[in-house]
Amino acid sequence: MNSSVNLNDLGWDDEREHEFTSYAEHIAGRARPDRKPKLVPGRVAVEHRGGYSLLTMQGEVWAESTGRMRHEALSRADLPATGDWVAAELHDDGHASVHAVLPRRTRFSRNIAGKATDEQVLAANIDVSFLVASLEIEVNLRKLERYLTLAWSGGTDPVVVLTKSDLAGDPEDLVYEMRRVESVALGVPVLLTSAETKAGVEDVRDQLAGNRTAVLLGSSGAGKSTLVNAMTGTADQDVRSVRGDGKGRHTTTRRELIALEGGGALVDTPGLRGLKLWDHGDGMAGSFADVDELASACRFRDCRHDGEPGCAIRAAIESGELAQVRLDDYNKLQRELDYQRSKQDQRYAMERKREWKAIHTSLRKTSW
Repeated sequence: MNSSVNLNDLGWDDEREHEFTSYAEHIAGRARPDRKPKLVPGRVAVEHRGGYSLLTMQGEVWAESTGRMRHEALSRADLPATGDWVAAELHDDGHASVHAVLPRRTRFSRNIAGKATDEQVLAANIDVSFLVASLEIEVNLRKLERYLTLAWSGGTDPVVVLTKSDLAGDPEDLVYEMRRVESVALGVPVLLTSAETKAGVEDVRDQLAGNRTAVLLGSSGAGKSTLVNAMTGTADQDVRSVRGDGKGRHTTTRRELIALEGGGALVDTPGLRGLKLWDHGDGMAGSFADVDELASACRFRDCRHDGEPGCAIRAAIESGELAQVRLDDYNKLQRELDYQRSKQDQRYAMERKREWKAIHTSLRKTSW
């Protein structure tokens, strides 16, 4: 077992302590008197296939979910994910069993690729989302909008981190790119960094004051792993060169929570090729506040912004206040989320139908 971990540096607080005590009492209460587990709190550092690396006060340990926990899980999202706080039982062989996941304050999720209604929790209990983009090439604003929607929907504070500022060209090019990014990242901090010169790295580190946890999001080759190395002062994260088209290989192959010296943590993630949104309610409102504000001034509440009289959005586009591409992106993401929600509603209805069918079958078997 490795050296002990200060959980307070990872964000443990009195509220978490109270939650853990309640869960520990509940788990002990349903166990046999001779099998009452002695539980300790821990945080999931890495989610492996079939197990987890946990950070505990006793050190880093290998853990697996109990059979009961897996049986009671309604979906994959109910099982531990990177960043989760859990109640675990330590065994004499140095391994541990996870009995419960403590309530998530936030979660960063996406749709599982190829499925319409399965949520994949990429990281839990995240305070800040670092949306990382490289200045080596022109920033893809459409992709940035999707990352912003994802960050807001997960309940996190987004921060745009523009890396490789030393490769951005002359100062005028840098100012131009900053303005482009700020045009879609409304009210969101935009930080310039260079791992080569260390410029801006401390500004990123300051976002984690108070033992906050951040997730790094961005395409492969954006410089996430290089930024992690700059913030930790190590070369633990593998870094590879970027192709001529600005794309890179997935240098990070797993989601990993990295404790930082002095408090706070980073969750590094692989580049996400298929970014299917999973909105918990506030993603669009945070990412497209300008569109929503204009829409509130339309004459009709159900205005579709497609030629109706008194449409404030059409007027803003004609005056140049709002770009047509901004509205197009808003409509595209809204259609995607509406489709996803309809699929989720259908799945929920089918699950409820199966549950009631099982209940009625059980009642018929037990009736006289």
